[in-house]
Amino acid sequence: MEGDISEEDESKGGMWALEQKIDQPMDEEAGRLKNMYREKTFSAVLLLRLAFQSLGVVYGDLGTSPLYVFYNTFPKGVDDTEDIIGALSLIIYSLTLIPLIKYVFIVCRANDNGQGGTFALYSLLCRHAKVNTIPNQHKTDEELTTYSRSTIHEKSFAAKTKRWLEGNALKKNSLLLLVLVGTCMAIGDGILTPAISVLSASGGIKIDHPGMSTDVVIVVAVIILLGLFSLQHYGPSKVGWLFAPIVLLWFLLIGGIGMLNIWKYDSGVLRAFSPIYIFRYFKRRGIDGWTSLGGIMLSITGTEALFADLAHFPLSAIQLAFTVVVFPCLLLAYCGQAAYLMKNKDHVHDAFYRSIPDGIYWPMFVIATLAAIVASQATISATFSIIKQANALGCFPRVKVIHTSSKFLGQIYIPDINWILMVLCIIVTAGFKNQSQIGNAYGTAVVIVMLVTTFIMILIMLLVWRCHWILVFIFAALSLVVELTYFSAVIFKVDQGGWVPLVIAAVFLAIMYIWHYGTVKRYEFEMHSRISMAWILGLGPSLGLVRVPGVGLVYTELASGVPHIFSHFITNLPAIHSVVVFVCVKYLPVYTVPEDERFLVKRIGPKNFHMFRCVARYGYKDLHKKDDQFEKKLFENLFMFVRLESMMEGGSDSDEYSVYGESQRSKEFLLPDTNHNTFSSVVDLTVSSGDNSIMPVRSPVYAVNTGMSSGQVSSHTEVDETEFLTGCRDAGVVHIMGNTVVRARRDSPFYKKLCIDYVYAFLRKICREHSVIFNVPHESLLNVGQVFYV
Repeated sequence: MEGDISEEDESKGGMWALEQKIDQPMDEEAGRLKNMYREKTFSAVLLLRLAFQSLGVVYGDLGTSPLYVFYNTFPKGVDDTEDIIGALSLIIYSLTLIPLIKYVFIVCRANDNGQGGTFALYSLLCRHAKVNTIPNQHKTDEELTTYSRSTIHEKSFAAKTKRWLEGNALKKNSLLLLVLVGTCMAIGDGILTPAISVLSASGGIKIDHPGMSTDVVIVVAVIILLGLFSLQHYGPSKVGWLFAPIVLLWFLLIGGIGMLNIWKYDSGVLRAFSPIYIFRYFKRRGIDGWTSLGGIMLSITGTEALFADLAHFPLSAIQLAFTVVVFPCLLLAYCGQAAYLMKNKDHVHDAFYRSIPDGIYWPMFVIATLAAIVASQATISATFSIIKQANALGCFPRVKVIHTSSKFLGQIYIPDINWILMVLCIIVTAGFKNQSQIGNAYGTAVVIVMLVTTFIMILIMLLVWRCHWILVFIFAALSLVVELTYFSAVIFKVDQGGWVPLVIAAVFLAIMYIWHYGTVKRYEFEMHSRISMAWILGLGPSLGLVRVPGVGLVYTELASGVPHIFSHFITNLPAIHSVVVFVCVKYLPVYTVPEDERFLVKRIGPKNFHMFRCVARYGYKDLHKKDDQFEKKLFENLFMFVRLESMMEGGSDSDEYSVYGESQRSKEFLLPDTNHNTFSSVVDLTVSSGDNSIMPVRSPVYAVNTGMSSGQVSSHTEVDETEFLTGCRDAGVVHIMGNTVVRARRDSPFYKKLCIDYVYAFLRKICREHSVIFNVPHESLLNVGQVFYV
């Protein structure tokens, strides 16, 4: 029976048991709300409209690949025209196996309530297995509407996999490291995509002016990049209405030009649909054919961006756009370029622009440049989203996030990251000066991200979908054979530009892992150093201090227990506020937490202590901007809790709200209360912004045997606590925040001192403070400092 105290608990002593009852986690405050994600059904007209709009957001990167694929596949020129057929066959089957089959029809189904990307997959795993390295989750979080997960049979293969994955911290850290590697490589895409796309598009100038210096093309590309990054603060919503028409026109033109070139030059290229030419290609070219896969790999770049941008549109619209427009137009474009090269193999370095009919060359150049900008914009926006998700999951320092659209919360701008991307992108463009080396770097980043997705998808298929192991094996085998083949090819080009994403990823990985390590250690410190409720109760209602009018909001990472900073505060100051609220802001492995389920409120200890706990929960898509309404929402939920609590007490005589039972009445505990007043714990209630989601929950009440009955206790609760809280709020609200400084121990190794004392300390110094995020006035802020050694 819920609320009963086991013999084991009882043996630990009455004070321990009382503490568990007074300040237990909010099991019941969370309510019982479930609403598994289901994709909405759309009318045919609306679906076509959404599919059209998805072209500009999702497929810009994948669509601009024809600009540079053949050049990077044959950087030294074409020796035999049969090699063109073999390369075309590789492109055709790469597009079919990876973007079409693997991503559009398999990986995209593994969305987290419509959200895509590496962190979305990781959040799914965190909900189905205890693999989160920050153990701040509780079963109350599972009652969220958006916390959808399936049950696993204990004897199933999925259950065995789950137990293996949860077995030790090494496996959890390895999974996190795998996710971070994929994330860092995706950030590398945000640097390399604008560089190669804009540089390839700008290269079209030289076709009409063969004597033009390469430096001029570089300058034009850098100017375009400067303009692109400088306009990011406006957000894509200002010009987003142009994206879809530009990309649709781009696909129709490259598809139409491809058809024209097939008819005009050599329709025999269509024999590349036979996979036998792949075998002949490798047999004829040998090691050169193997290394050329790094160029072929570029034909499927943008596939990960397709998955990352899944949140903007329903899956059915993205599938429709790819199968009807993107896939056929890309196949026609590559076949058309191959047909042109069959007759003009010396033009392989600029095959795309050379294959364009003279009459539409300059209009096509303008559209290609615009398409490259759209592709770059999509990748930059995806990078902002990745940083935001990493921030929410404690894997990246807090940075300033600006929402550029009031309608679409996914459209954000991160100034610091934007300028870092711009500088690195310009360095890459001006430093390499050619598409080949940038292409090698790009291919390395893309294939590593795909490998990471494959490994995580294996776990998703086992734990979330609960597929039969044979189906999982088939998926893993096909994916890994293709991707490891590409990976083995790009490894040969590490010294030819492939080192760039590795260096970029290493820097971001170091930052993210060190930050996450520091975050975990700070959380563990708070967990281990929290003070017991017995100690608080022993101080009496005054907490051993003078209770002055006002409300003290004590911010903590703990969802249960009293943080150490509170004891540090009350032992160093002579007074404390009349009302104390412990505020815990935590991020959950869900894409969003509905507004009416965001806040949980409960009372801590007896009523005359005037202590409460408020837990504010956010998803990784909810990483809020500067919240001007946070304090207001908090007090609204606090007042709602007090009113409902009073209503529940008023109905305590009825059977429905009776909280006493024979087993409860027999368990009485003596508290070290010098005033010898009887008190009781109150009924816990769910409190949220929406009235419909408030669900009263019954909880046992324990009375103290000090000569008074529990009925007499209720007679002392006539004071309107709402007026008391209002008066305290009007007297002033103080935000008390802990400023924990993490230091390495003196006997720590050098590398640990470097990471903690310098790198982590620097990141803490430059990151955004919680007081700024919650819009805390400087005059109402009180920082409580403490030093923690790891």
